Amino acid sequence: MDKLTSIDFSAIVPKVQEMVAVYGLKIIAAIAIFVVGRWIAMVLRDAVKRVMIKSNVDEMLVSFTGSLTYVALMAFVVIATLNQLNIQTTSFIAILGAAGLAIGLALQGSLSNFASGVLMVIFRPFKVGDYIDGAGVSGAVVEIQIFTTLLKTPDNKMIIVPNAKMMGDNITNYSANSVRRVDLVCGVSYGDDLDKVRKVLEEIVAADVRILADPETTIAVLELADSSVNFAVRPWVKSEDYWSVYFALNEEIKKRFDFEGISIPFPQRDVHLYEHKSGSAA
Repeated sequence: MDKLTSIDFSAIVPKVQEMVAVYGLKIIAAIAIFVVGRWIAMVLRDAVKRVMIKSNVDEMLVSFTGSLTYVALMAFVVIATLNQLNIQTTSFIAILGAAGLAIGLALQGSLSNFASGVLMVIFRPFKVGDYIDGAGVSGAVVEIQIFTTLLKTPDNKMIIVPNAKMMGDNITNYSANSVRRVDLVCGVSYGDDLDKVRKVLEEIVAADVRILADPETTIAVLELADSSVNFAVRPWVKSEDYWSVYFALNEEIKKRFDFEGISIPFPQRDVHLYEHKSGSAA
């Protein structure tokens, strides 16, 4: 038993020495390539993130791009490390390429949503908190995710819109500008004094401190309709005051018109009843 152990050990030692002599330097070089390559990948990732932050790029895109850069560079580092160990990577790269193509075809819609999300972050057609109309829906932007955009409606519903659909349609951003115009139409009867109506409307607008003096409010006859003379009342307000002013003006106009004796026409229908008497034939 001792002799067999001695023979086995004496046979293994030269082989180990040979492997160390042949592969020792390659293993050390492979380890050095991996360590240095990983360090370079981390440095380049941080450099990319710093450049994007200085360019005021959205934080979400900065984080994602940094991670994507690091993963791509580490893939090259791993391939270089395997090559140093004389491990054939050609078939490995081919398999990765085929898998990437298959995944890309399978996730074509998701990749389109991802690309659209990146474009939205870069070009900023809207930002979080803006009230927009896009892809056939309306709401306040809650979050711009990698694949979807989250909107919250005024009645607190959450709408999830694919980024590709959002970017592929018209987008109306109601919060893009600091001021907005309130458009109201007030109908009065043909028998009312138009000068008096205009004066009352001017007083109503002047009494609301939320209405801006510049740009100037427009009050003018808009249309001679079938049953009314329609006035256009178009004051300018801050965007955050739009709906409160809209509702308040409608209420105040009705109250002042009633107080001033100005009539507001509304559709009416007269129904005439006729009695039919049937006579007997002679």
